[in-house]
Amino acid sequence: MSTTPLEIAASANQARQRIRRHIYQTPVIPARKTGIKHSAKVFFKAENFQLTGSFKLRGAMSKISNYTGSKPLITASSGNHGIGSAQAASTLHKSLTVVLPETVVSSKLKKIESFGVEVILDGPEAGQAEQHAQKLAASGEYTYVSPYNDPDIVAGQATIGLEILEQCDHVDNVFVSMGGGGLISGIGSVLKAFSPGTKVFGVAATNSKTLAESIVAGKIIETDHLPTLAEGVAGGIDEDSITLPLASVVVDQVIECNEVA
Repeated sequence: MSTTPLEIAASANQARQRIRRHIYQTPVIPARKTGIKHSAKVFFKAENFQLTGSFKLRGAMSKISNYTGSKPLITASSGNHGIGSAQAASTLHKSLTVVLPETVVSSKLKKIESFGVEVILDGPEAGQAEQHAQKLAASGEYTYVSPYNDPDIVAGQATIGLEILEQCDHVDNVFVSMGGGGLISGIGSVLKAFSPGTKVFGVAATNSKTLAESIVAGKIIETDHLPTLAEGVAGGIDEDSITLPLASVVVDQVIECNEVA
């Protein structure tokens, strides 16, 4: 499984057509000037206003709306992808099982369960939950939906990049969180295709930075995963993940964020 930034950028428009009836186009909100250089204009792309409270609905809806198989779906998540997938499956009348780590935030667990999907708790963090979901899918009973390692997922997240370019006249720099890499690969692919002068900065949690260190190493590597406030981006990534080659091309610089900052 492989793809390129140009292919993701092209498929982002197709994903947008599939999901636009089921998501919000979220606003860009000006940041307060405190601590910001006077000449700089800083905006937040407010995906916290998305229907499910995070951008993950975009990728999940993109994938599940494009699914034509007959097997029930199974996915794994630290929470937000599970919520997005559960909402998408409920909206599109698809059967879904969500595997979550045993440490999942209780509010996220309750939200996922409210959509009527099956839930399995396994492992202390998202990486182990993913491995369990993949094992169940390998038995042949399910089709696995990766939270990030899937072109349809990445194309769905890439629709944020399309909106940013429509909502902002000129974009010098974009700062994007890095977990499995679906978000930054999608947004970065769109920006490099349609606004090549825009710099893409990846923001990685110091306590869980597999993708950031893999970019430096030029290959997927295992890293330690310590507790982090950014639990939504914690965990490792698949050995064959499409997000490493994508991110390696579209990310200009990585910034680490520690637990104190």
